[in-house]
Amino acid sequence: MTTARWLAEYAWLPAHAEPTPDVLIEVEDGRISVVTPLVGGGSPTAGVEVLRDATRLPGLTLPGLANAHSHAFHRALRGRTHDGRGDFWSWRDRMYAVAARLDPDAYLALARAVYAEMALAGITCVGEFHYLHHRPDGGRYDDPNAMGAALVEAAAHAGIRLTLLDTCYLTAGVDGRPLAGPQRRFGDGDATRWAERATAFRPEDGHVLLGAAVHSVRAVPAGQLGTVADWARERGAPLHVHLSEQPAENDECRAVHGRTPTALLAEHGVLGPATTAVHATHPTSGDLALLGESRSGVCLCPTTERDLADGLGPARRMADVGIPLSLGSDSHAVIDLFEEARAVELDERLRTRRRGHFTPDELLAAASAAGHAALGWHDAGRIAVGARADLVTVRLDSARTAGVPPVGAIFAAGAADVDQVLVDGRVVVADGRHLTVDVPAELAASIEAVTSA
Repeated sequence: MTTARWLAEYAWLPAHAEPTPDVLIEVEDGRISVVTPLVGGGSPTAGVEVLRDATRLPGLTLPGLANAHSHAFHRALRGRTHDGRGDFWSWRDRMYAVAARLDPDAYLALARAVYAEMALAGITCVGEFHYLHHRPDGGRYDDPNAMGAALVEAAAHAGIRLTLLDTCYLTAGVDGRPLAGPQRRFGDGDATRWAERATAFRPEDGHVLLGAAVHSVRAVPAGQLGTVADWARERGAPLHVHLSEQPAENDECRAVHGRTPTALLAEHGVLGPATTAVHATHPTSGDLALLGESRSGVCLCPTTERDLADGLGPARRMADVGIPLSLGSDSHAVIDLFEEARAVELDERLRTRRRGHFTPDELLAAASAAGHAALGWHDAGRIAVGARADLVTVRLDSARTAGVPPVGAIFAAGAADVDQVLVDGRVVVADGRHLTVDVPAELAASIEAVTSA
């Protein structure tokens, strides 16, 4: 049995509106075994020897953060798409150019660096929305899941958990246009063959879960949506779907099917408690009712949604109808769950010209427990007995956080303020540095490899 003790200057415990000072956290075999607030600075019943053995965590200790929506290879586009006007669709052309240059080795190198960057930002689990399945010409690798295996290995190297959301991507539009050009590597032909390939991938690593994704109503014909939903349901696996990110998607779906994308998903059994809709930026009131009644979640990606000029999703209305909210960095314009969390509140202020829509603990829950649940890790995201020992300690003495009360850290701290990260009880980041990956060097090399002429 492996045991460790940590003494947090402040820790944010479940069902607490603000952090608790002086909390002793004991970890056994990767799980939290004891949580003891030291009221008034006194000693726990275990005695002073316990305190002497504990490693101090100065600053604010949070549960591990969950990045519920990632496209790892999009990190190569950061800072490269701002040289002119455009929209989501023009940005997508540049994204396809990067996608066309990846093979399993290049993807392993890039994803390893990206996931390690996430660890530096306090992210202990990521949901990878994975559709780069095949060779650039659409032909299969000798191992049809070689690209997925590269992502599993990358997460292991980076020291974080992974939910691999194997994505069904079959068509280029709601009207069933065939995949062409760089899109060809995304497709399996039909949902049955997608399910066969996804079923054949059986990684046994303890840091990975398998889930499913419908890329969007643009990419999976209505008659095949149920096949993907059934695959996930039979396995008790999470199911994710891009939803109403762009008004054009809504318009095209209405033109072809006479209903919104959300209504189409509901009709074919895609919605439910294990389903997370990504973005949902342009829902109708009826769409929100369907999502809430089905207990489907929504993953908001504010930094990507603003980077791509998508618009602002109605976050408070979603929460008010019972939709669980999680967060993702998506295209990785930045990798900073603190920025994503406060953007949920700040975007609502822009929309309504009023302040105070979400409390700090609600924002933390979206960045932690709700995200882990959306990815199938229901035993993570809380500093509580029995939970996975994911602990993220944030400095309260940086230029950004000095003088800020601990409860205000969600609105003041950033990824650069993360000092130490434990994942399943293992130290992955210490003193702000990843213990096994030279993140800047590996990012630079892997991005150069897929962007150089």
